[in-house]
Amino acid sequence: MRDFTEDQLERYSRHILLQDVGVEGQEKIMDAKVFIVGAGGLGAPVALYLAAAGVGKIGIADFDVVDLSNLQRQVIHFTDDVGKLKIDSAAEKMRAINPNIEVDAINEMVVAANIRDLIKGYDFVLDGTDNFSAKFLINDACVMEGIPYSHGGILRFDGQTMTIKPKETACYRCVFKQPPPANAVPTCSQAGVLGAIAGMLGTMQAAECLKFITGAGDLLTNKLLSFNAKTMDFRKVNIKRNPNCAVCGDSPTITELSDGEQAVCDIKK
Repeated sequence: MRDFTEDQLERYSRHILLQDVGVEGQEKIMDAKVFIVGAGGLGAPVALYLAAAGVGKIGIADFDVVDLSNLQRQVIHFTDDVGKLKIDSAAEKMRAINPNIEVDAINEMVVAANIRDLIKGYDFVLDGTDNFSAKFLINDACVMEGIPYSHGGILRFDGQTMTIKPKETACYRCVFKQPPPANAVPTCSQAGVLGAIAGMLGTMQAAECLKFITGAGDLLTNKLLSFNAKTMDFRKVNIKRNPNCAVCGDSPTITELSDGEQAVCDIKK
């Protein structure tokens, strides 16, 4: 059992008070290693909440710089950060919230050639990307490495998320099979996105991660949760693992990772 300092007991007191978390659950959080792909709209709230929760090691990868148009939804970046590397801006805020955590900020584009090495050794992965190609890549890599992860996607007023436990539950490819044709779905820059949607969805992903680490509650496995913020209608659709899935099925045909065209925005209508 870890010896908590007085500062830690006070910092995490609201977790420790929870019957389903307690001291043991907080200890699991502090021992956990989580990897976030993307420091944008979804990655921002994920990173802030996981840092605040005390996740022991957080890896975060992004290759972009902060743009003024990001600030409408990417709440981890401030006006003074415009022009900075996103991972530097994000890491600064994460360490400011909680100096006791380890942040591994990786200024790289996550691609087929590096993703398995990047996520290896982590307990959980969070998809904060904004294009279909990256989402299928993350799914396939996590399945191959056997690492659970949270999928998330947003567009306009809509969000969707699901949690995947490789080989046990439905994966992203079980549901969607392959990316849509290029230009079949508009991008956020074309169609827009309500900024608060990123916070709603990213916070759900962070909650799923913490639930996975602590064992509290029921994960969004074998379920696709979607919502529309205009009506505040939420829908949960039951899904199941496809034994013929190309990557997680009984006889997978996808055994090597590959990169695809990265047309951005990430929710299928």
